[in-house]
Formats: sequence, C-alpha cells, structure tokens
Amino acid sequence: MKAEPQPVAATPRAQHKYIPATEAERAEMLRVVGVPSVEALFADIPAAVRLRAPLRLPPPLSDPEVMTALGALAAKNLHADAAACFLGAGAYDHYVPSVVWALAGRGEFLTAYTPYQAEMMQGELQAIYEYQSMLCELTAMDVANASMYDGASATAEAAVMARDLTRRDEVIVSTAVHPEYRQVLKTYTRPLGIQVVEVPHRHGRTDGETVVAHLSERTAAVIVQHPNFFGLLEDGRALVEIAHRRGALLICAVAEPLSLGLLTPPGIWGADIVAGEGQPLGNHLNFGGPYLGMMATRREYVRRIPGRLVGATVDVEGRRGFVLTLQTREQHIRREKATSNICTNEALLALAAGIYMAALGPQGLRKVAELNLYKAAYAREAIGALPGFRLAFDGPIFNEFVVRTPVPPEEVNQRLRREGILGGLPLGRYYPELADGWLVCVTEQRTRAQIDRLVAVLEGIR
Repeated sequence: MKAEPQPVAATPRAQHKYIPATEAERAEMLRVVGVPSVEALFADIPAAVRLRAPLRLPPPLSDPEVMTALGALAAKNLHADAAACFLGAGAYDHYVPSVVWALAGRGEFLTAYTPYQAEMMQGELQAIYEYQSMLCELTAMDVANASMYDGASATAEAAVMARDLTRRDEVIVSTAVHPEYRQVLKTYTRPLGIQVVEVPHRHGRTDGETVVAHLSERTAAVIVQHPNFFGLLEDGRALVEIAHRRGALLICAVAEPLSLGLLTPPGIWGADIVAGEGQPLGNHLNFGGPYLGMMATRREYVRRIPGRLVGATVDVEGRRGFVLTLQTREQHIRREKATSNICTNEALLALAAGIYMAALGPQGLRKVAELNLYKAAYAREAIGALPGFRLAFDGPIFNEFVVRTPVPPEEVNQRLRREGILGGLPLGRYYPELADGWLVCVTEQRTRAQIDRLVAVLEGIR
C-alpha cells in the first residue's frame, strides 16, 4: 500500500538532516549578522503569505533507504544498458572506451570551472584547444569554438550567425532536418525577426528544385542535415552550389558526427558552417542530456562565431601557452555587439570528445564508422525483406533507416519491449504522413545475434 506523505515533524533530526548546523552555530550566525532570531530575518515577508505549517513531505530517509528508493525508480526504465537498443534519432548508443572517462573524470577536470585565469588553467585550456583542433579535422573546417549546449542550439546559433554575416533575415530549413532542431530554431529566431521557411523533403531527402523555388534575396542560409533525420545521405555539393548561387550560406547540421569518420566532411563539399551534436563522441546517452553542441566555420567568419575560442601562443620567454582568444559574448563585450547570449560551454563533455577522438585516431574513427554502416545495412536488408514490412526510402544511409510497419510502430515497440529490445522511433508524432514510419538505428554496439533476434521478433508481427 502506498503511504501518504506526512508532514515533517519539527524534530531536531528533521531540521538537521540536510542542514547540519547546530543551535549554537545558528545563534552565533545570528549574533554576527546582528539580528535577534531567524524569524527576524524574514520580517519583510508579509505574515499573510508565509507558510506556518510544515511542508507535506515524506519523512527523511537514510542514505541506504534513498539508494533503494532510487534503484526501484530506475528499475522501471528499460534502458540501453539492459536491452538491445535500436533507438537513435539524435542520441546514439555508442561504445565509450574506458580511457575516456577515466581521464575526463579526474578531479582537475571534473571540478574545474571556466578558465578565466589562463596562468592557472593551462591544462583545461589546452584540452579545449585540442578538442577544437580535432573537430576542425573531423569537419574539414578552419575554426571550431569551445562548444555549445547541444546540436539543436548550435544549429539555431548558426542561423543567427548567418543572418549577421549576410544581413538577410530569412533561413530555409529542410524538413529532413531533425524536427526538434527545427523547433529550437524557430524558438531562437522568432524574437530576432528571422523568418524560418521549411521546405518539404522529397522521398526522404532535401530536394534541390524545391530549395531553388524558395530562395530569395532575403535568404541568409539553407540548413540541411547530413546524414539527415531519416538516416539518408544528402547531396551536399549540389545544395552548396544552389545556396551560394543566390548569395546564401549553407549550414550543415550533423547529429551523428561518427559518420564523418567515413563520409566526406562538410568542409570539403563547401559548407560554410557546421553545427552538430557531439554526444556520440565519447559521451554516454545520459538520459537525454547534458549534451555537447559543436560548431565550426571558415576562417573568414571567425569574428561572428558565438561562444569563445581557445588559441595557442607563446609567452615573453618563448614558451608555448594557451589563452582565450575570442570571446564575442555578452559577458565580455558590449551587449549589442555580442554574437550570442550563451555564456556557458560544455567543457567537460568537449574534453571527453577530445579524448575519444585522440584515443581512436582517424583509423579508429573510420573503423567504428564502418561497423555502423555494415551492421545497419545488414539490418536494413533483413527487415526490408520481411512480409508486411517495407523500406520507406531508397538511397545510401549511415546507421539509420525508416521502415513502414504492418501495425502501428508503437505496437511494434510494445512487442519488442516484452522481448528486452528497445525499438525504433515512431515517426507519426513528427510526420503525420509517416504514421506507419519507424526510424531504426544500428550502431557498432549491436551484435549480429541481437539484429537477428530483432528480425525474428518482427517476423512474428502481422
């Protein structure tokens, strides 16, 4: 039977459980600040609005009791550590080598605050510098910042950056871009007077002719995702040419940066800004956050990149050192000149991404990317051949694909959960025309036996 919350009794234990100050210590603090009682501290709060009864909270628990209660709550979830996970859609179940958090979790990194004092923070500054450098290599761009909140906010910041660079007030975004990225984009840009024009995808990919039809002298940027939300690869070079022909920039959103271990990076095919999600690079799923916003651009646009950059230099004795080079944020320059109001980066997660990229190296990243590609291709072919199931779109993919299911995808997922399998994402919530659409992800974590088991369970669904 569920116990009703009871008022906390005003016992010494309840008062001191999480505020371990003795009565003597409280009296001393009151004496120092010069008031006769705790009641006197709240004299400015009208008596009519003050709570006179104890809060209706359950009684305090001991630490073992808290752990037991939290464990019981956690056990209600079916998570990626306890099930074969085929769910992606912007958050990916990749293997994180133990070296990543063994290093990132060291006290000097885990407890470090923002590196305001360069002379005291050389280690953290160098870690950010190395992260920026490797991100530039991964995206084939010239400059990367010291990170942002997540992929969605980075994409929205890229749109604002494009507006500032072109002095135009409209951005075109493909509906093959992550729906939640597009929602954040609209939230960000509406107060700034930037118009967001969505262009429909065609057979799961951004259609160049449709983009051309919507381009105008007002268009600051065209935003695409690669691989896109349906897992398909976009024709980046063609879309860059289309955007540049009308003086607009091309922003490439990357939700799955591990794909760049294998695919031609956006900088090679001419993208102007790369904004993406860094969670797949050495960071766990974290139940949806915190995540890591990536941003990189071309050298000529560096003055408009939001956030801050760490640069390398030498001191008066010629010794190598690291400093915050550009900080075009409102905390450091005049508000009206700031590129963004983002004042916090995700330095610890950027550090983990840097360690991950350094540990794997270019060949390791390529190997992991290949495993994703091959395993997803195996699952795609097997599921596409099942009676009642059919692939929604043709074309090359990386590690995700859309399947049309014979019963509602939500029902498919319920059947899979009973077998200890986390299924894909039902797409009807975002795309009504794809109410039977099911976005399946296969990372390097999935074994052939797990994929075969998924296919076997699906085979029994009619």
